[in-house]
Amino acid sequence: MSTSIRNPLSFYDKISGNWGRAAVISVPMLFLLVFFLLPFLVVFKISLSEMDVVFFKDVLAFADNALTVKLNFGNYFSLTQDTLYLQTYLSSIKFAAITTLICLSIAYPFAYFMARSPADKRPALLMLVMLPFWTSFLLRVYAWKMLLSDAGVFNNVLLSLGLISEPIKMMNTPFSLVLGMVYTYLPFMILPLYANLVKMDLRLLEAAQDLGATPWKAFWMVTVPLSKSGIIAGSMLVFIPCIGEFVIPELLGGPETLMIGRVLWDEFFSNNDWPMAASVAVVMVLLIIVPLALFNKYQAESTQGGRP
Repeated sequence: MSTSIRNPLSFYDKISGNWGRAAVISVPMLFLLVFFLLPFLVVFKISLSEMDVVFFKDVLAFADNALTVKLNFGNYFSLTQDTLYLQTYLSSIKFAAITTLICLSIAYPFAYFMARSPADKRPALLMLVMLPFWTSFLLRVYAWKMLLSDAGVFNNVLLSLGLISEPIKMMNTPFSLVLGMVYTYLPFMILPLYANLVKMDLRLLEAAQDLGATPWKAFWMVTVPLSKSGIIAGSMLVFIPCIGEFVIPELLGGPETLMIGRVLWDEFFSNNDWPMAASVAVVMVLLIIVPLALFNKYQAESTQGGRP
């Protein structure tokens, strides 16, 4: 006669494990609910309201024991009819894309160098990448105004060397805007790339060279594909905040660099048109969610494809 011995605590361990997993998942979900979904719903509600003389009217009205819901979609129709908003959205996407491409072209060689450096040198290199964060973001942007102005450091050096006869217009141009955003968001591109490249198995490169691949061909056929997730993550970390950037276009940009952050400020505080400003914000959030959804889809497909 055979007997089976069962652990009487296994059932309770299973229940506690399920509760533990649920608690771990619920914390970030609760954070997103409180700090993203609820504020977004409030902004979306304001975008569907009508502007009163001073403030906006609530879309919900309760009178005579009846609840009335009045939704105004006129602000969204105005976004499609007014070319200013369309040009601003396209301008924001254009400058964000240019900044992302420049950051990628600069950050990839830098991250590759960091990942191939000796292990004892990597902490110092990481500290140099994060060193700008020790200074206020606003002060760093203001410093570029002193460097790029007509009487700034760059023009004075060029004039003293005799390379130019008059100051070069660098401030309040697309050049100054892109330069400021590249400088600000470059670390956000370097760090994901470094985290991805430092974990790569170098034996794959040795195998490619043994099969006859040149170092350049091995780089493009082995290193770059394996670092694709780092490229996408860094691009999202740069592209998404650049779309809604306000401080850098305000301080370094000019009339040719109008971006959606400035339009939001004008609608909220200059025009005092909260429903219109909320509509602009909702569309901007949707523009940001689309690349995030594509990134999550890619991550899910790559994870499923990598399973045995």
